[in-house]
Amino acid sequence: MNERNPWLTIVGIGEDGPAGLSVASREAIARADWVTGAARHLALLPDLPADATPWPVPFADGISPLLARRGSRVVMLVSGDPFWFGAGSVVTRHLSSDEWTAHPAPSTFTLAAARLGWAIEETACLGFHAAPFERLRRHLAPAARAIVLVRDGAAVAALTHYLVDCGFGASVFWVLEALGGPRERIRETKAATCDFADILHPVAVALEVAGGGAALTTVSGLTDDWFAHDGQITKRPVRALTLSALAPRPGEMLWDIGTGSGSVAIEWLLAHPATQALAFEADATRAARARDNAAALGVDRLRVVEGRAPDVLGGQPLPNAVFVGGGLSDALLEWLRTTLPHGTRLVANAVTLESEALLVRWHGDMGGELMRIELADAAPIGTRRGWRSQYPIVQWSVTL
Repeated sequence: MNERNPWLTIVGIGEDGPAGLSVASREAIARADWVTGAARHLALLPDLPADATPWPVPFADGISPLLARRGSRVVMLVSGDPFWFGAGSVVTRHLSSDEWTAHPAPSTFTLAAARLGWAIEETACLGFHAAPFERLRRHLAPAARAIVLVRDGAAVAALTHYLVDCGFGASVFWVLEALGGPRERIRETKAATCDFADILHPVAVALEVAGGGAALTTVSGLTDDWFAHDGQITKRPVRALTLSALAPRPGEMLWDIGTGSGSVAIEWLLAHPATQALAFEADATRAARARDNAAALGVDRLRVVEGRAPDVLGGQPLPNAVFVGGGLSDALLEWLRTTLPHGTRLVANAVTLESEALLVRWHGDMGGELMRIELADAAPIGTRRGWRSQYPIVQWSVTL
């Protein structure tokens, strides 16, 4: 890459300023026609030989002025490692591979782990400058560790409140300020009692989870009380069987048609951070509830589309798997069969006799697997107990 003489050099800089710069970073800055970066980063290098312009806020406003400098020698200063919750990937997506090079510095995660003696591969590392704290939810389990980047002292306080609300106020809590520089400070407390009022920027938080809060399971089939719903929900045992049939894989897209509470799409997204999902729901109240459920469980990347299938399906990103939990009809199945690519996995659940007959007929025409799911719960019968049967579910799964 360097042999192609890229015009942009992304330089990671730490709180120690020029002392921590690599030889390559120093050379790039010395040759630069223009240097940009956060005002804090520019202040760390007071004797820049080139013109310097602070990067604007919001961040996106700086992309066009940067691209307008093509052909000159530009240095962009960023915190630590540009490609670990940093600005590097945001900028380079606008460039070809021969236009840029990068010289990273130690990341905040690396410095925090080094100060605490934590194995970084066993620690969740998350960035919350522009992301909701709910994305931490899947990592909240006793003894789990996390290092998170936050915007400022107010965000630290908000994070403590979130942990308390989740039942993990007993978590050990380290506030790590200006790591790697002369202002570095590390303070230990508990999430529930953290009351620091003088937190300096930049700041990160490390936590060791403790408390009696509920932890998300790592397999499909969350208990139904994790989801707000009005009864329109694929119940836990059936949901586990449905997710098994859908077989989520990293990077795959799910269509959840008739999503109701969003439980199937949400568990698909929880299966892996690279999965994607579109949920379709005709009822506006249920659609809003599905969005809220997804946000609460840290998978705010769920996109909910309001409308009735198949009318709202056209023009959407094509799926790898489809679940039909509501609105099952011949017209819908025919649209899916004739529109979706070969290899798409389809799973449909039926509870009424009419929809069961429909799936039996489609199974006869197209094959696949047809399964009848019959469940019963123990319930009181006078002073004793007996089995109370639930409505049976018929599940058809097929690869188109």
